[in-house]
Amino acid sequence: MQQKSIFNTPFISREIMVGNLGIGHQNPIRVQSMTSTNTNDIEATLAQSIRMIEVGCELVRITVPGLKEVEALQSIQKKLRVKNYQTPLIADVHYNPKVAEEVARFVEKVRINPGNYVDRNPVSKTEYSEKEYQLELEKIADRLKPLLGICQTNGTVIRIGTNHGSLSQRITSRYGDTPRGMVESAMEFVKICEAFRFKNIILSMKSSNLKVMVQAYRLLANRMLAEGMDYPLHLGVTEAGNDLDGRIKSAAGIGTLLEEGIGDTIRVSLTEDPEYEIPVAQSIVKNYDAFRTQDPKTIHFFPNINPFEYTKRKTEVVGKFGGNNFPQIIGEDVLVKEVQNLPVMDVKAKLKSQFDKLISDQNQYPVILRGDYSGMNDEDFIVRSAIDFGSLQIDGLGDGIWIENETYKGDLVNLAKKILQACGTRISSTEYIACPSCGRTQYNIQEALKKVKEATNHLVGLKIAVMGCVVNGPGEMADAHYGYVGSGKGKVNLYKTRELVKKGIPEENAIDELVELIKANGDWKEPRVSG
Repeated sequence: MQQKSIFNTPFISREIMVGNLGIGHQNPIRVQSMTSTNTNDIEATLAQSIRMIEVGCELVRITVPGLKEVEALQSIQKKLRVKNYQTPLIADVHYNPKVAEEVARFVEKVRINPGNYVDRNPVSKTEYSEKEYQLELEKIADRLKPLLGICQTNGTVIRIGTNHGSLSQRITSRYGDTPRGMVESAMEFVKICEAFRFKNIILSMKSSNLKVMVQAYRLLANRMLAEGMDYPLHLGVTEAGNDLDGRIKSAAGIGTLLEEGIGDTIRVSLTEDPEYEIPVAQSIVKNYDAFRTQDPKTIHFFPNINPFEYTKRKTEVVGKFGGNNFPQIIGEDVLVKEVQNLPVMDVKAKLKSQFDKLISDQNQYPVILRGDYSGMNDEDFIVRSAIDFGSLQIDGLGDGIWIENETYKGDLVNLAKKILQACGTRISSTEYIACPSCGRTQYNIQEALKKVKEATNHLVGLKIAVMGCVVNGPGEMADAHYGYVGSGKGKVNLYKTRELVKKGIPEENAIDELVELIKANGDWKEPRVSG
């Protein structure tokens, strides 16, 4: 059932103070990241935090898996303040309410995941009666209440950080593993917070799947408008990967929402050292801050384009374009002369109203999206083109893409392929879902991702996840076909979808074991030998 939209209304978030930093309302879109060092290695985490801050990171998040890390984080905070770094710190907490309660006494913000913070059932359960469902909510409220009191006393902010891959059994039993389920999970926690008169809240809806991520944030913004809520939103694409793939995926997902007036703070998640995430994030947000100090940007809803479900615009077949054909790339399989009789639209223009009219008029002619970015530096060009083309492809709009840039040093066709791959509208390579790593990771995930890519990058259509740890890895790799997940110091678990099939493999043997697992399931193809 399509949710009724009340977009066409400005979504103006309230201001939330995280320490001395304002988030939401007319504040600039804040850029943040997360350390990847072991939190108990105080000096390494301190040094990395400083590197992040000095390149422009406005909030630093640090994982706190246990009480030992609480002490370490407090030491890190004191050392930062002695060095005159006032950047707010965020404690990332999973599973343990006691840890959240202790750390909330001194950090500026605590992030909890409603899917695993208190709502866990060790026994697999797929059905809940209404009474059982409500009893679970009451249990959550009882366990959340102490944290809310501590945060209220200390002025600590809570981010309710929902992830697509780690929804509770109770939520999935009723709503499925869906964008709506993500929204319901967060809203349950919001309403518990409000019942205790706690409103120092920021929300997020993260997924490695761009369509899921965008739809979830739109649903959440729409739901808040309907219920008179105005909490700021933290945007991010989880497990985006590294290099060009990670930058494109992050920009397309985050930028689509910023274009619509949704989002107050962002984190770009790359499987690289966190200081490399900041310039990408800055490139994404720099075009949107002006909107926040002028007239509020309206979240436009078009009656013929469903913002909450992916529907490819229906088109007739004209040559290689339209119908069931995947989007074509001008310059690869298609020459410029082949599109002379097709409508070509400037992707930088605001095209959704044009597409809405085409659908309304039952005009089924294929449309080519074209953008010329000559003169832009490479980083800004990659980000901007991913946003421009991605924001339309995510909604099933556009039958071909034509990217021009005379000054770009890279391969334009390869860039176009990666944009379409990120949006899930044309698959031309192996897709990698890789977490950025954090203090829970006990092996070199950047090196592991490199080796996994070298061994499997010819397996077009497969999704392979490379995850740092077993805390959230198995859930958050979502719809990957295979998973390579850290399970301890120098140890790796291998998964087929979400099923654990090989446990505790020494890291030096894990790539060979992954290849054997792929072969055993009939998904292996030998790489082509050039020449």
